[in-house]
Amino acid sequence: MYSAIARNKRNTWFILGAFILLLGGIGLLAGWLAGNNWWITAFILIFAAGYATFQYFFADREAIAMSGAVQVTQEDAPRFFRLVENLCIATGTPMPKLYVVDDPAPNAFATGRKPEEASITVTTGLFELMTDRELEGVLGHELGHIRNYDIRVSLIVFGLVVAVGILADIFMRFAFFGGRRGGSGQAQLLFLLFGVVAALVAPLLAGAVQAAISRQREYLADATSAMTTRDPDGLASALGKLGEYGRPLKKANTSMAHLWIADPLQPNALARLFATHPPIPDRIERLQTMGGQF
Repeated sequence: MYSAIARNKRNTWFILGAFILLLGGIGLLAGWLAGNNWWITAFILIFAAGYATFQYFFADREAIAMSGAVQVTQEDAPRFFRLVENLCIATGTPMPKLYVVDDPAPNAFATGRKPEEASITVTTGLFELMTDRELEGVLGHELGHIRNYDIRVSLIVFGLVVAVGILADIFMRFAFFGGRRGGSGQAQLLFLLFGVVAALVAPLLAGAVQAAISRQREYLADATSAMTTRDPDGLASALGKLGEYGRPLKKANTSMAHLWIADPLQPNALARLFATHPPIPDRIERLQTMGGQF
């Protein structure tokens, strides 16, 4: 279990490192296409690093606000509080803040930079659909994200994905309006082609990185929940219900889709290709295999 956590952390930082190097390469190419205007390269690198840093510190609040979640106390949601408190006592994890989204779609997510500043959000639909045993499995999954520091990595990825989208837009603007300040026609044509390719490819590449990291960590959080509750069949049953009764959230947002335990969007063929969640049947099969080992 611990070796899997260490391996996934190494793989995640390797992917993120390669992603940042790619942004640096894009910045160098953009500066060269603009006639060796290296201030463009510096701007891209500083902007990407600054925006990702901003997202790292504030994306958790942004995600909660975007989901429409409302913080609850023990008096507001005693069942929610009791199950999370028991899991925290069993694992020695600080008690996270608890939030509820008024939405019939059953779902949940965790966010925060570290366990001491974490939060767990669930929908009202999850409470209505799940038994205590199943709900404990789902909450154990979200607590697993917190304990494994998945939420920190998710926020970094979130910041990079948004930054790449903005940079692609900047390249398009340079492509269409950069020539007004002069420069050869060949350079302008190269800049135009580069801007178009960046606008089309960069978001897909960012989505692929986001999906690759999230899929690994969903499997790991499932395993962490099973180890915590000693009841992998409970989470497997919950996932089965999510697969059968799941529906898109009323306030679903693509940029934070990877945070939820189940895909909150209505996927099409392209979305399934870059899905941030592994198939539910695969997750259930892994949990059932693990259940036979207890």
